Amino acid sequence: MQEDQVVTLADWEKRWQENRIGFHRPHVSKLLESNIDKVVAGRTGVRFFFPLCGKAVDMKWLADMGHSVVGVEVVEMAILQFYEESRLSYVVESVPSIPGAKVYKSVDRNISIYQCDLFKFTSCVESQFGAIWDRGALVAINPIDREKYASLLLTLMAKDCRYLLSTLHYDPEKRKAPPFVVPNEQLPALFGSSCDIQLLDSVDALDQRWRETGVDSLMENIHLITPKIN
Repeated sequence: MQEDQVVTLADWEKRWQENRIGFHRPHVSKLLESNIDKVVAGRTGVRFFFPLCGKAVDMKWLADMGHSVVGVEVVEMAILQFYEESRLSYVVESVPSIPGAKVYKSVDRNISIYQCDLFKFTSCVESQFGAIWDRGALVAINPIDREKYASLLLTLMAKDCRYLLSTLHYDPEKRKAPPFVVPNEQLPALFGSSCDIQLLDSVDALDQRWRETGVDSLMENIHLITPKIN
């Protein structure tokens, strides 16, 4: 079962080195585009958090709209490719609170990408995000770490945070590697104690790449998670 699967940080590094990054999309997510108004909710200059950001082009798209972006990515190659392909200049700084970590800051856009293990990133480094875009993080982390992941994200959310989450549903017997299945019914256990969860959309995401892995049915679900109002 997928619950027992463990992918190491070294495995992700190898994927990038071998260019096995089928999870990357060269265009802005259509599901982000179609739901951006629900996430921004009339606000300007929203601080977006991108967990396990890779080289997502969505980061520059949001920064070009005037928002600020903070990403976390363990693989340096992904960060360097993001800046190169986005044609953005950057500076590199150390992160005193995370030994060995670095942050890559865009010179002319409000983008900062931390190179570190996501679970070493805490609210002491950056917090109080007004929005989170999670297209490939919850589905990528090892299932055994989901509760730890949810706990981390809850500490990073501002009171008005709007967390847009993409999850996948397919037959877990057909595939053992990430992106993993995250059942809709698991979300209340992860976030429901302090957040409201709304399913915004569910779309057929099956394509040839997925068919080649043996998957014959694939749905992508988009959820909006917001802190409960006391």
